[in-house]
Amino acid sequence: MTANFLHSILGDTARAMQAQAGSRASYAAMEAQADGRPDVLGPREAAFIAARDSFYMASVTQDGWPYVQHRGGPKGFLRLLGPGRVGFADFRGNRQYMSAGNIVNHGRVALILVDYPAQRRMKMIGRSRRIALADDPDTVLQLTPDGYAATPEAAVLIDVVAFDWNCPQHITQRWTAEEFEQMRKDGV
Repeated sequence: MTANFLHSILGDTARAMQAQAGSRASYAAMEAQADGRPDVLGPREAAFIAARDSFYMASVTQDGWPYVQHRGGPKGFLRLLGPGRVGFADFRGNRQYMSAGNIVNHGRVALILVDYPAQRRMKMIGRSRRIALADDPDTVLQLTPDGYAATPEAAVLIDVVAFDWNCPQHITQRWTAEEFEQMRKDGV
């Protein structure tokens, strides 16, 4: 867990609970390493992000409620745009615009990316912004995967504050139909 992730997410109540459970000292030492600068996504994170075909994104409503939405597309539709930025094309869906509205109002998001077969997950938090197709078609089209049959309405850019490689406990292994077929062909 990065110190910045821990420092950004922990509140006083969680710290008190850690103290009561006897784990505060180790987390306090880790949290003390936080320097306030955003975490940098490296080659390991880049490869993991590029291999994902879905993720979960939480945003915050005007009333402070968390809202979680699944996002999917072809592998690599969530793109690493720099050492501290990711982005994706926001495709037309059910036109409820819940996440879109939350991003416009608050911008704070959390993402969970999961590699189910390998039982690995990465969490990130960041500040996002939504760019409408009409306002910047070049950016939206740059983030639209080639050949993907979906209509982009906007781009979402996320400036990553922190990320965490979370423990693999309790991740149930799952495979896509494509992965399962390849395993069958390989005799696994």
